[in-house]
Amino acid sequence: MIILIWSVALVAALALYFRQTYSMFAEYGVKHLRVVPFFGNMLSIFLGREHVTTEMDRMYKKFPNERFVGRYEFIKPIIIPQDIELIKKITIKDFDHFLDHRGFADDAVEPLFSRNLFSLKGEEWKDMRSTLSPAFTSSKIKLMVPFMEEVGDQMIRAVKKNIKESDSGSIDVEVKDLSSRFANDVIASCAFGLKVNSHSDENNKFYEMGKTAATFKFRQILLFFIISTFPALVNIFKLKLFSESTKNFFIDLVMGTMKDREARQIIRPDMIHLLMEAKKGRLSHDDKNGKNTQQDTGFSTVEESSVGMKTVERVWSDNDLIAQAVLFFIAGFETVSTMMSFALYELAVNPEVQEKLSQEIKEHNAKNGGKLNFNSIQNMTYMDMVTSEALRLWPPVVALDRVCVKDYNIGKANPEAPKDYIVKKGDLLSIPVWCFHRDPKIFPNPEKFDPERFSEENKQNINTIAYMPFGVGPRNCIGSRFALCEIKMLLYQILLHIKVSPSEKTQIPPKLSADSINPRLEGGHWLKFQMRS
Repeated sequence: MIILIWSVALVAALALYFRQTYSMFAEYGVKHLRVVPFFGNMLSIFLGREHVTTEMDRMYKKFPNERFVGRYEFIKPIIIPQDIELIKKITIKDFDHFLDHRGFADDAVEPLFSRNLFSLKGEEWKDMRSTLSPAFTSSKIKLMVPFMEEVGDQMIRAVKKNIKESDSGSIDVEVKDLSSRFANDVIASCAFGLKVNSHSDENNKFYEMGKTAATFKFRQILLFFIISTFPALVNIFKLKLFSESTKNFFIDLVMGTMKDREARQIIRPDMIHLLMEAKKGRLSHDDKNGKNTQQDTGFSTVEESSVGMKTVERVWSDNDLIAQAVLFFIAGFETVSTMMSFALYELAVNPEVQEKLSQEIKEHNAKNGGKLNFNSIQNMTYMDMVTSEALRLWPPVVALDRVCVKDYNIGKANPEAPKDYIVKKGDLLSIPVWCFHRDPKIFPNPEKFDPERFSEENKQNINTIAYMPFGVGPRNCIGSRFALCEIKMLLYQILLHIKVSPSEKTQIPPKLSADSINPRLEGGHWLKFQMRS
């Protein structure tokens, strides 16, 4: 009887708790999808039934006229802005209220992954952004193009060899794997000064560690949301997204490379060198007025704000520099390879686009005597149209998060709402990039892969706030120039030699896999490669 009484009391207490927790939005007239106690709106993701974009789409389409809606990650309330002008206000005009990203690591538990540019907060983030910003200007990226070309040549040799050895004159290629290996080898060279050939040495340690660190499988997805929703559990249970072996690998790699270069006075124009210069305070903007025009790397390039232009006196520790190298590795490994694999997929299923781009590549190749350089890559008009459209249809980061750092009146969710909603310090906002990029009111016929959206005549009509493959506002992606240059290099080198088409294993129409937080096709990104005549 006592057990029964306590059980009833516990159930009643939980019911009251969940009722109070999930009634927060109702008071302000903020609409949201139906919740499941404890899971909130996370049950389908928790069970691995659907990709996060499915739930985002469902909410965006169900409440199309709301300025913002609500969502519960387990018991954590999150505001989802759905109005372009509101997003502009939050990310630019009132940026000082939404300065930070959510934390997914704790300094005391995972200092290597909590000290990178993505995770740093407040003034520390501003100082680190200013410190690193000069490392990602066009003049610095230009010096890394020969390293990218060398990696691309390795890849093409391996692909040609496999095609030559096949009986049919063609091979099936899992292009997510191919592009991951390309991205891995580019980072190894451009960041760490290492020569790695992941196409011939498939299980090299650098690639295996990169795959482990950058691939967020189902366990990491759950852990990510749990750490964000219940931060107190991080210290209690010492929850970590990354293993000790992964952490030690990167520490040894970065510190070993830096010490070797200091001892042997090696200067190589890569990211390790730039980090070493940053620590010594020798890194400064060297482009005109400290800025680049969007034309230098394409329409999708994001501008550096005044936040990244100031002079910084802060002294950074070795751990801080290692953390930036690790972030560069993870971001370059996963997001860039995601961009590449979806771009190749769309070129395969849209042969007329592929042929037009292939022709532009042939003409530029002939014009430049077969030589690749930064300017020739960036001056290819149709190449930029194709990459811009691939980033619209398949943004590698499907949502942007912002943490409120001081209370903010976001206004009413809709004209019928009873009162203004106050976003409290510590509350989270999530901007649904995926939904804006596929909104027919913003991009007509959004499911169609149409590079002509970004032609000289049409791109002026695009709302640049609604187009955010590299984020929006001062906290945008610092590496957009590097990423765009890398993806264009890959497409250039593949399409110059290879014709890409659907194989029997190509998934048409495409469907995203639920076992990864990153956009990935169910069943893999399989395409057929054959030599161009």
